[in-house]
Amino acid sequence: MSKISLLFPLALLASCGKSTPPVPTETVESLAANPERLKELRQQCKTDRAKLGDELCNRVAEATNKRFFGDGKVPYTPPKESPKF
Repeated sequence: MSKISLLFPLALLASCGKSTPPVPTETVESLAANPERLKELRQQCKTDRAKLGDELCNRVAEATNKRFFGDGKVPYTPPKESPKF
């Protein structure tokens, strides 16, 4: 038997193993720009994070923060007078 015929069954067995989850195509920016898709994915991450994967759910969380906090370029302007308690 040749080496190739011995290795072929091993290659088939190796390819039958666990498949990796698909790489998410949504970026943080695209999710932040699409609130309906972001809401849908937030709900799915709450109910079935294992199915979606940590990478996508982390992007969803980051996009949610980006929408809430904005771009972060607004400077803090304290009031001219301090509050009276």
